[in-house]
Amino acid sequence: MTWFTLHLLNLLWAVAGTSTWTQSSCSVPPAQQPLVNGIQVLMESSVTSSAHPNPSILIAMNLAGAYNVEAQKLLTDKLMASDTADLTIAQLALTIMALNSSCRDPGNKVSILQRQMETWPPSSSSAPASTFYGPSLAVLALCQENPETALPIAARFAKYLRFSSSPFNVDTGAMATLALTCMYNRIPESSEEGYRILFSQVLEEAMKNISMRIKDNGIIGNIYSTGLAMQALSVTPKQPNKEWNCQKTMDTILKETEQGKFHNPMAIAQILPSLKGKTYLDVPHVSCSPGDEVQPTLPTQPSPVPTTASNITVIYTINNQLRGVDLCFNVTIDVSVKRGSVLLVVLEEAQRRNSMFKFETTMTSWGLVISSINNIAESVHERTYWQFLSGKTPLNEGVADYKPFNHEHITANFTQY
Repeated sequence: MTWFTLHLLNLLWAVAGTSTWTQSSCSVPPAQQPLVNGIQVLMESSVTSSAHPNPSILIAMNLAGAYNVEAQKLLTDKLMASDTADLTIAQLALTIMALNSSCRDPGNKVSILQRQMETWPPSSSSAPASTFYGPSLAVLALCQENPETALPIAARFAKYLRFSSSPFNVDTGAMATLALTCMYNRIPESSEEGYRILFSQVLEEAMKNISMRIKDNGIIGNIYSTGLAMQALSVTPKQPNKEWNCQKTMDTILKETEQGKFHNPMAIAQILPSLKGKTYLDVPHVSCSPGDEVQPTLPTQPSPVPTTASNITVIYTINNQLRGVDLCFNVTIDVSVKRGSVLLVVLEEAQRRNSMFKFETTMTSWGLVISSINNIAESVHERTYWQFLSGKTPLNEGVADYKPFNHEHITANFTQY
């Protein structure tokens, strides 16, 4: 069967497999649509010839309906040419879905992903929940390609997830829900009933956990996990334990958007499908027919009044108690920066003033992450990383996005997960 034939079959399956926002209906009010258009334009503007290709952005563009066709083509071409040897399971799965959403044949990327998942095991039953995020994406991508060959892989994944003893993670739970909902909806008729029972049990448990994390204002987990959770709640065949008011969630997200919370392209990519009434289950059903380009209506904003930014003081602590005694440290410095500066500026000023605060960064799909401070580097093998906290609360944004306030105490804590 050719890929084109398979794509046509996927389109014919749209009635059975596309998302329908079954649990609760909600939408963006017309008056706030320019706000949504604005963050989409901001996300699309991050696609440049020099930027690392982010498949999540292409998926969001295609689900929402791209405004910048040149950026759409550039990103598609870069993902087509990507070397699978350099990709993690999550990146490979997202690349396959992104290319499918652009009606492009992912080629041997699918068989490579399938082989990787056939040999995938989590390190242990207590492995962190985030360990299952990439495999969740892989099951979803393989389900959309060929549910019959994906079935044993999905069943194995579901069994591992079911018996995992790690604390629940909203992002992972939502992605697993999307993946297993795809499988639940597309189980071949000749398959054993045990598959449906297994997927049903895992989905029910995921819904219970997601329901427990719905806050009174509609946010699910935190503001940046809410987009994926909305997708999961809208398509799951299992009712959530707690009634979900989708419109309340939508209204809160729009308020947060108005306050500038969604300026990171990856954060926008995760919330945009829900704001457009779409989910990752819609990827195989995106229409790639050329149409008239519609220029988005953008929010009108008053011109900012020029002001001289005052300085603020940020208390910055670096702490490592994990390594040997000789390498343990807990050092604090007061740093003065312009009001409105991002945390990265605080780190740079601290580094300039004291060599102990020297740091290194790594670029990810979410932007810069701090990979090393004072020559202590994160390690996947030892499951260590640098966690940033405001007081005792972990930050939800990265160092290039978070803006500290006056006299805030920021701690970089070397942590084991």
